[in-house]
Amino acid sequence: MSTSPPGPVQPRWSRPGAWPVWIVPLFLAFFQVMGSLGAQRGGPGDGSSGGPPWEHGGGGTSGTGHTDLDAFGFALLLGGPALLLLRRRYPVFTVCATAAVTALYFLRAYTYGPAPLAPAVAMMAAIVSGHRLVTWAGTGLGLAAFFGLTALIGVPAAERGRHGLFPVQEPTLGGSGFVVGWALVVLIGAELIRMRAQRAAETARTRAEEERRQASEERLRMARELHDVLAHNISMINVQAGVALHLIDQDPGQARTALAAIKEASKEALTEMRGVIGALRAQDETAPRAPTAGLDRLDELLGRARSAGLEVETEITGERRPLHAGTDLAAFRIVQESLTNVTRHAGSGPVTVRVRIAYGEHEIVVRVEDDGRGAPLLDDRPGGSGIRGMRERATALGGTFDAGPRPGGGFRVRAALPLDEGTEPAGPGRGTQ
Repeated sequence: MSTSPPGPVQPRWSRPGAWPVWIVPLFLAFFQVMGSLGAQRGGPGDGSSGGPPWEHGGGGTSGTGHTDLDAFGFALLLGGPALLLLRRRYPVFTVCATAAVTALYFLRAYTYGPAPLAPAVAMMAAIVSGHRLVTWAGTGLGLAAFFGLTALIGVPAAERGRHGLFPVQEPTLGGSGFVVGWALVVLIGAELIRMRAQRAAETARTRAEEERRQASEERLRMARELHDVLAHNISMINVQAGVALHLIDQDPGQARTALAAIKEASKEALTEMRGVIGALRAQDETAPRAPTAGLDRLDELLGRARSAGLEVETEITGERRPLHAGTDLAAFRIVQESLTNVTRHAGSGPVTVRVRIAYGEHEIVVRVEDDGRGAPLLDDRPGGSGIRGMRERATALGGTFDAGPRPGGGFRVRAALPLDEGTEPAGPGRGTQ
């Protein structure tokens, strides 16, 4: 486990959607008022400053007049940002209301400036929240209605803002094209933001599902480990306790040997449980340093089985070599669980167990066979999760598993586990947890 300090954390701006709802309206209110004042004073004081951006490259003076900003004009400039406070709860209403306020602003022929920013923000909020069709259709209908109305009541550019309640300029090809283009830019930009947000949400959902899946797999792995550790050692203890009780008066020496075996089995169970539970410790805590189960401890495992009264024969073929930690542990646990099942279910009388391990070029094959009669000896309850756990271990590594009665009596277990040559083998460093 790496103990190097983590690199510096780069500061990241939070998404605008995570900001307080009043931040954007406050900024827009200030920007629209100051920008409109700047546009109104941008030219000589002849009433022809603040022309439309599609004339003269967006700068300088033009022949377009305007209505000087008054209290109603400032109210309209502030009304649009104020309505944006509702954009998260009522996005469609906010689009319609800010569009109406902005349209009224331009019908009054106030100076051209940043007034359209409020409906732009409202349009983006509506599309991101999922109201795409309404926003697109509403924008198109709204622009068509505005152009139609200005075509009916509009005046030439030179007379804009000079006479009447709504001295709006009549539509021109350049002006109409600019407004439509601006609306398309806003709508398409909002769609891009929406798609990016959806991808981010999908990525977060996938990451959360993967974390849940990994947590579930880890819990299953821990459950298998605890089952194998407890089932094997408790079975050994049960057998030796029965022997000690039976011989304590007739053969105290043999009873003492059985009690020593109980002590050794209980010590082994505690050691392995500390190793398994140590994986749950925090990174800054010291986990118990105990040998990890693997085929290098096979002789020790078989010795405990013999002390429980089993006759165990072993055959290892092929070139014995270090295995990947997962494969090594799975092979050991399959042998351990098979011996546990023999101890619990093989029946009374002498029982012979044959353990065969074959190292192949691409896989290791584990076979455990016994000649027991299949009668329950120590536990009258139905079989637990041992067979299922062995199958899950083999399947998790991409191997195969088969178990069932042998012809002529007894039981057999066979597991073929692939050898992953591309991963780190279980070398000497594997011996601690």
